[in-house]
Amino acid sequence: MLVGYSSSSSEEDGEAGGEAEGAKNQSETTCRKLPLPGCVLAMFPDEVDSQTEDSSLHGGRIRSFKHERGNWASYVYFPYHPEEEFGELLDGILSAACARGVVLTVQDEFHLSLSQTVVLRHHWIQPFTQSLKTFLGMEVSTGHAQLLELIRAVDRTMTEFRLETFYKDPSFHVSLAWCVGDQTVQMEECMQELQSLVDDHEDGPFVLRLDCSELRCRTGNKTFRFPLES
Repeated sequence: MLVGYSSSSSEEDGEAGGEAEGAKNQSETTCRKLPLPGCVLAMFPDEVDSQTEDSSLHGGRIRSFKHERGNWASYVYFPYHPEEEFGELLDGILSAACARGVVLTVQDEFHLSLSQTVVLRHHWIQPFTQSLKTFLGMEVSTGHAQLLELIRAVDRTMTEFRLETFYKDPSFHVSLAWCVGDQTVQMEECMQELQSLVDDHEDGPFVLRLDCSELRCRTGNKTFRFPLES
């Protein structure tokens, strides 16, 4: 999620020293900041301008934590590539919610999270992803127990970097859509109707199937892929 924040202001360039009080003939000393070399600035391609922090540019969503220079929002997940019938079901859910006054926006992409969203410093990215690659060399098949085993592997990397681990009793899910503002009451009123759309699917209760052959880690604008043994 995106959270707006007021950008930190840097000290103005200018004189670092002036005439000492009572010293009429002391020369004035001037000190100005030197610009950072381009090679250093290039290390942080995720830097954003103030417009990127404008929630109106993101459908009203705000960041869940403050954006700071050199910090990369990161999480581990399985991608979900929806089939045609999933799209049809999702359209029905959105239409039913809209009829109750809840306007939902479909996710740009779908995934199942295997970690919380954490903050990585830029220089942590390489060792962090290398640690994930080390821990994830295992045979994986579908099922709740296998997902829990993967989370334990991911949590070992999180612990190694003193980051927050996943939830104690995780409920695995794929987020479908989002809305702006507190729509809890409206959603509770139509939740049974929305659930019936899933349960009463023409081919029986809709079952969401994920291809778990490749784990991914997104950190800032980079995506790392970890093929899993089949």
